[in-house]
Amino acid sequence: MSLKIHPREADGVMILDLTGRITTGEPSVTVRDAVRKEIDKGFKNILLNMGEITYIDSAGLGELIAAYTTVKNRGGHLKLLSLTKRLHELMQITKLYTVFDVYDDEVKALGSF
Repeated sequence: MSLKIHPREADGVMILDLTGRITTGEPSVTVRDAVRKEIDKGFKNILLNMGEITYIDSAGLGELIAAYTTVKNRGGHLKLLSLTKRLHELMQITKLYTVFDVYDDEVKALGSF
């Protein structure tokens, strides 16, 4: 299954609902391009909804970090929502919880911006 991204806005925050796999190649580039597109539109606050991600590899994790850095360098905030069990474990193993703000509840995530 390829990666699909559905953008939607809520309370001035751009939410990107991600579905599928974030792997080396086109899927990881798709994430990068989607985040940059929203930043270029003027959105400073971006929430990546990861609840439907079935797999992520090291390139995918790298793209999350690159997206975070890009948003932060433009004066914005990038946060993660609804991590799957596997992604939750990867975030703990790689210590990426020290980088990202992670939420299980969309309302709380939106209120954090």
